[in-house]
Amino acid sequence: MLNRLFRPQAALRTASAFPQKPVSALPRFQIRSLHRVPQLTNDQYFKNNGVPELLSPEAFDFAWTQYQTLLIDKLNLLTQDTVDADAKPGELLVKYSKRAEMASVFNYASMAHNNHFFFNCLSPTTTQIPDQFAKDIIDTCSSVESLKLDFLATASAMFGPGFVWLAKNLEKEGLMHIFCTYNAGSPYPAAFSRRQSVDMATHTPETPIGNQYAGVMGAHSPNQKSMAAGAVDVQPILCVNTWEHVWMMDYGIGGKAEYLERWWDRINWEVVFDNYNAVSSAKGGRNTSAWNRSLNMM
Repeated sequence: MLNRLFRPQAALRTASAFPQKPVSALPRFQIRSLHRVPQLTNDQYFKNNGVPELLSPEAFDFAWTQYQTLLIDKLNLLTQDTVDADAKPGELLVKYSKRAEMASVFNYASMAHNNHFFFNCLSPTTTQIPDQFAKDIIDTCSSVESLKLDFLATASAMFGPGFVWLAKNLEKEGLMHIFCTYNAGSPYPAAFSRRQSVDMATHTPETPIGNQYAGVMGAHSPNQKSMAAGAVDVQPILCVNTWEHVWMMDYGIGGKAEYLERWWDRINWEVVFDNYNAVSSAKGGRNTSAWNRSLNMM
């Protein structure tokens, strides 16, 4: 295992043997493309080189360029000539989280937002955790290594695709949380009814899960407030994408653990720290402009 962890990027299994497909099969000329694929922090470097020691250029192209373009094209197709045509994905996922009949718009908007959040927190090189942020991690998690072990263990244990998030508690200074969202579930409290924080296949519709019920949403949800009663107000600051199409091309069907280990070494901690500072705890109040920047990233 250790030998594989330190092998050069060129040795990663890539998609070179796979037939190349068009970035999108949708009729783009028929769509007013108001939603667009955003620029990443290291956009051009990643397009030319992939993410060194994490994703080959082919895998990056597949998981970001092609997949994000598909999500945006579908979102444009679903919202063209409507009041939502120029709404940000973050706005749409909150707006339609409780509307079962608008599930398609929610899914594409939320997935576009989550996928962008993941790729925007990547770095082409190893970065250092800022001292102040490291101190806060130690205060809440006992050590950076403890945070890493808990985070990667949570991601490794996920059975099914989704995202694992590190979020800042906005009610208690310095406190952070690790939690999962499955499929296109959203980490934001305002979209709690579609958080999908558990594997729904293991629960019946009658099973209580916190303040909601498995399989229940829309008009049948027991909660219609913007945030569930008793829910924790959090701001996501980091996530890892566990969808198989991101890592299987380079790491094979059994390579999830290696992918997660390598991902940790490619986190852009400056971006994460910026996300962390974008909002204040209840003592200082919410930085509205920074909050909107995070929720409406595209």
